[in-house]
Amino acid sequence: MLTTRYVTGAPNWIDFGTPDIEGASTFYGGLFGWQFLSAGPEAGGYGMFRLGEKTVAGCMALPEEQGDSAWSVYFQSPDADATAKSVEQGGGSVLSEPMDVFDLGRMAVFSDPAGASFATWQPRQNKGLDAVTDENTLCWAELYTAEPAAAVAFYGSVFGWESSEMPFAGGSYAMVKPSGGGDDAAFGGIVPLASEPTEAQTGAYWLPYFEVADCDAAVAKAQELGGKVRMAPMDMEGVGRFAKLADPYGARFAVIKSAYPETA
Repeated sequence: MLTTRYVTGAPNWIDFGTPDIEGASTFYGGLFGWQFLSAGPEAGGYGMFRLGEKTVAGCMALPEEQGDSAWSVYFQSPDADATAKSVEQGGGSVLSEPMDVFDLGRMAVFSDPAGASFATWQPRQNKGLDAVTDENTLCWAELYTAEPAAAVAFYGSVFGWESSEMPFAGGSYAMVKPSGGGDDAAFGGIVPLASEPTEAQTGAYWLPYFEVADCDAAVAKAQELGGKVRMAPMDMEGVGRFAKLADPYGARFAVIKSAYPETA
């Protein structure tokens, strides 16, 4: 389970670029109850989405010529520069060289050997998201890629991740977790593109999941707000009920009402 006790290799930040911050604020505010707070003119249009008093995501203005709107997942690193070297040694690419973000931390953006983009956050004053796993916050991340075994090896070499296989009808699912964590420390999974009709025609990418109180209600609300349903709600035993969506500007994400073991 993802928690705010961030350790090396765990997701500790998410953000997305959008051509319309006001429109995105209306969408995510209506869907998750988030409120946008600008970081000020010195931040170049960057800002935070807040749920109550807690920061749950970041957002930046994205000129249309700079590409499609998309969510980015950041993984914790004690040394962003060393992580950049590991990425290159593993066959990945550095898309944005390590840089300081005021006194908040140090970040860099990469792509893995299959082309999936991801980022790293080396915390200083900003330790990361204030809330995860709660309703309307990040709770899981999935990598869709053509060669899951190669991805496990790459990210293991960069972040020290460990993995375990969870069997399901027709195959297995690689769950990933920080080094030394037990199965309850798993924060994401790796899915073969060919096994998912929704994703088979896309390139490799990371998909964030947000916990919701009611999956079907969240899907209906997303549609009402101008979002797109990429995969209708479905149940998976022991996991929960989930759906894949895109916001009005094309940024892909998923929502899930997780199934938790009943306690006596």
